[in-house]
Amino acid sequence: MTYRILPYRSNLTLFTDLYQLTMGQVYWAEGMTEWEGIFHQFFRAHPSGGGYTVACGLEAIIDYLSHLKFTDEDIAFLSTIPGNDGKPIFHPDYLRYLKHFKFSCDVDAVPEGTVVFPHEPLLRVRGPLLQAQLVETAVLTLGNYATAIATEAARIAWAAGELPVYDFSARRAPGIDGSLTATRSAYLGGFNGTSNVWAAQHLGIPVKDLKGTMAHSLVMSFDSELEAFMAYARTMPNNCLFLVDTYGTIEGVRHTIETGRQLRAGGFEMLGIRLDSGDLARLSRRARRMLDEAGFQQAAIVGTNDLNEFLIQSLRMQDAAITIWGVGTKLLVPSLAGVYKLSAIRRPGGEWESKIKLSDQSIKISIPGLLQVKRYRTLNANLADCIYDERNALAEGGTMINLLDQTKQMSLPQDAPSHDLLVPVMRQGELVYELPTLEEIRHHRMVELNFVADAAKRFDNPDVYRVGLEKSLYLQREYLIIERRGTTDWEDEVY
Repeated sequence: MTYRILPYRSNLTLFTDLYQLTMGQVYWAEGMTEWEGIFHQFFRAHPSGGGYTVACGLEAIIDYLSHLKFTDEDIAFLSTIPGNDGKPIFHPDYLRYLKHFKFSCDVDAVPEGTVVFPHEPLLRVRGPLLQAQLVETAVLTLGNYATAIATEAARIAWAAGELPVYDFSARRAPGIDGSLTATRSAYLGGFNGTSNVWAAQHLGIPVKDLKGTMAHSLVMSFDSELEAFMAYARTMPNNCLFLVDTYGTIEGVRHTIETGRQLRAGGFEMLGIRLDSGDLARLSRRARRMLDEAGFQQAAIVGTNDLNEFLIQSLRMQDAAITIWGVGTKLLVPSLAGVYKLSAIRRPGGEWESKIKLSDQSIKISIPGLLQVKRYRTLNANLADCIYDERNALAEGGTMINLLDQTKQMSLPQDAPSHDLLVPVMRQGELVYELPTLEEIRHHRMVELNFVADAAKRFDNPDVYRVGLEKSLYLQREYLIIERRGTTDWEDEVY
């Protein structure tokens, strides 16, 4: 497998929190290395307060899982980590065990570009407990940030409508790898291109989608703005997009028109202008009139300046004459608060035992079992998603119950088309999933969003899509909560 997503790394096996390795040593010491566990990656709330989330990051997770191997250098480093008494924290025999580590879990996941909702598993890892535990940190790192960016990009692209949006986020991203993830996720989410040449090279984003422009420093390097524009035009007459607000936007547009006429006389057409400050609605309308009156009706007006979906929507409602949007800083929203929780354990030769995590916050109580999600839809809209335990087949005409409000129940549609969201990705550590191209993922995301109602896409008070637990799973969860909690919580409560 080529490193399309993580192109500059050699080994990421130690990309994990220390406690994953210390817990692994406990499993090893207690003879639990042959025990199996089931873990699910999921989230509890949509990023940006929206009504949907776009799954992203699976290819990077596959890349990571496919290359797990403790090197001699890794083992040597782990042997130097001291405990509180100054002695090594890891037993030499445990380190020898890790030296022969090979990932052999089954992995099922939601394909990238799929629309997903809170509490639904995006990824399921099933296999040796120690192995499934070890990968938690990297799975969350590679999935959470990518999913948050893809979702934000989809919201921005929806606000822009038919107008193209370009990624300008590289200089504000959290590191080079964060920038690569942001660019890929934004393109997957609906952006049309990027200013990040390195990312475009590694990700295969068409170079024709890159829009050349300039920074204020180039204009400031010349004695006048007009001189700078003319120099740029002489050097790259086939790629002239002029930044017009270094000194004064309207004067900058006048200099653009003058330069554009010189270009046209030489057989070239300028691409347009970029507005990066001020009242973008008013300035873009004024610039459009000036360009049109001068005969440059095809010249683009690129709008930048800390744009997000709310500003783009507002500018369009104000009849801004912007034809291309450039989004950078506000694309980089806080990462999705995704988690990775154990839901079942099986001892050698035994049956699966469902496990549950309790909390004083009801939303943080986990869902036990071997989870899958069934999506029901009509020809043009999603109806509902039902989370169920694969050990218990969904009954026709069954019932699903809202996770947080048991008074909200619905009968599962009997005649509507349906499909499971989690698909096989790895079996015993080997890839069984055909990786789609980035263009195929973009198309899948577009199709998926067409099934989401506009009321769920709106930015203010979006409709809440129906997601629930199949009734028997809901009842099992309630039983486990009561069994585990008993009466001790209230009896021991101190006021």
